[in-house]
Amino acid sequence: MESHIINGNNILEGYTKVSELAESIRENPKPILLEFRTFRMRGHEEASGAKYVPEELMDAWALKDPIENYRNFLIKEKILTPEEFKNEFKGIIQEHLNTTFEEAPITSSIEDELNDVYKTSSLETVAPNSVTENIRLIDAISKGLKQYMERYDDLVIIGQDVAEHGGVFKITEGFVEAFGKERVRNTPICESAIVSLSYGLVVNGMKAVMEMQFADFVSTGFNPIVNLLAKSHYRWNQKADVVIRMPCGAGVGAGTFHSQTNEAWFIKIPGLKVVYPAFPYDAKGLLTAAINDPNPVLFFEHKGLYRSTYQDVPTEYYTLPLGKAVVLKEGNEVTIISFGAAVYWTLETLEQVAVSADVIDLRSLQPLDTETIYNSVKKTGKVIILQEDSLFGSVSSDISSLIMENCFEYLDAPVKRVASIETPIPFAGNLEKEYLPKERFKEELLQLIAY
Repeated sequence: MESHIINGNNILEGYTKVSELAESIRENPKPILLEFRTFRMRGHEEASGAKYVPEELMDAWALKDPIENYRNFLIKEKILTPEEFKNEFKGIIQEHLNTTFEEAPITSSIEDELNDVYKTSSLETVAPNSVTENIRLIDAISKGLKQYMERYDDLVIIGQDVAEHGGVFKITEGFVEAFGKERVRNTPICESAIVSLSYGLVVNGMKAVMEMQFADFVSTGFNPIVNLLAKSHYRWNQKADVVIRMPCGAGVGAGTFHSQTNEAWFIKIPGLKVVYPAFPYDAKGLLTAAINDPNPVLFFEHKGLYRSTYQDVPTEYYTLPLGKAVVLKEGNEVTIISFGAAVYWTLETLEQVAVSADVIDLRSLQPLDTETIYNSVKKTGKVIILQEDSLFGSVSSDISSLIMENCFEYLDAPVKRVASIETPIPFAGNLEKEYLPKERFKEELLQLIAY
């Protein structure tokens, strides 16, 4: 990489060299590393001070003051007189300062502020076709990605080993041959860099889907997700429509660092959308909709469901609306709310007990379909929420609070939550089974019905 060391205290050298390099980049785009040699005369911020710096070091650098030296240069070259420098330019600076200080304070309304969190979606909706094929969840995700790539040429898929290898779960296998290395790109093992690169692509008018090899690894990419992608539209009206695919979930003996379902880390971040489908049909349609959406979306995919679930899925490209739950079964005794693998645990349990239940698959966690939840609760009067994540500070906690605040007079029992125990996820199969709430759900459901 081309690199240069510049005297950071020399205004002329800095301006001249940077102008020269900027012109060269415009003609021949390439990365250039610039190192500016300078010295900070004050603390990192006003409160920290600089008493720890030796006085002789401060004195030596004070002689290199760029403003003072540039002033002396202008006077020496007779470009300005001392009086012009002191009076004319001080007045100009003060005039603009006064203009700034006299500006009226920024005002807004709560409604305007809330409307600025997400970029308004002009989402293209495409209805499912009538011809279907019976495929797995992993196939539905792969086909959804592929059909989007075929339909639109502005999508780039990036991540660790997603190109020739096809990703650790083989979802993008064959994509390089179909779309080329420019659109299916391997990256170094550096999640924060991959997220930031995705942002760079969308700022330049493209679409980006990033595969987080395992959802657990998102912690090393956390900062650009929550402080760059999530806030970009609100701060400077810049769309950040990156989709981050999040293979997640326990039940496959993958241990502590490859089994988390960590959706709760993100549902509280304004500006992010969080989608978590359970079925192949939903996964395909929600993924294409997520890529179309002008906001950043974390798309959770339970890897335990990848190859174990089958469903009839439309063969062609289609979209499903984000933020809409689906009622899988209807009943009148209880409302069961779940998402991801927990939806299957719910359906399996209902085959074993004589309970009449509304079964809600949330599908989207942010935004949350509270209308569907409240309508069901007002009908049944009892609610149980089943999730894979541990209980405290989870999705179920907020849903429970929302129900208590908005449907309290309709409830015939306390809202029940069933979740994994408050430990990291064990490696051993028998301990992992004990960790998960699947086996405990039946008993908790029957206790609620009997309340």
